[in-house]
Amino acid sequence: MGSGTFSQIYIQVIFAVKGRNSSIKTEWEKELYKYISGIVQNKGQKMLAINGVADHLHFLIGMKPSCCLSDLVREIKKSTNAFIKEKGFSPYRFEWQEGFAAFSYSQSSLNNVIGYINNQKEHHKKKAFKDEYIDFLRKYEVDFEDRFLFEWIDN
Repeated sequence: MGSGTFSQIYIQVIFAVKGRNSSIKTEWEKELYKYISGIVQNKGQKMLAINGVADHLHFLIGMKPSCCLSDLVREIKKSTNAFIKEKGFSPYRFEWQEGFAAFSYSQSSLNNVIGYINNQKEHHKKKAFKDEYIDFLRKYEVDFEDRFLFEWIDN
């Protein structure tokens, strides 16, 4: 990016774990989040919040216009799969489901979004991931077909 490019792009990304057995465990989730934050930073983007529960995670980044979001997410998934395997965190083959959701925000709503992400554990005591995800898609008026949504895990 040359000089004279000014931007503030804030994106929340959500993606899910594949398969019932491989889940994000509380014992190692902090290490995973730190690792993901490192990837985001190394790619020149800014991690603002990251959190999740056993079957999915959310993160909010400040993104530069030169960043290709799908490449960033692909890199995060690929690297974390290898990281989890290498660390022996999961006795099962850990994998992320294909696809992700991404929603943009204005600066004025960042505190709410950060609060929402930080409060994931409480939030999901009341609401299943599938319901949360579909609520997001409807709120943002994203057209979707059920068959293209994640392979839902009934909790």
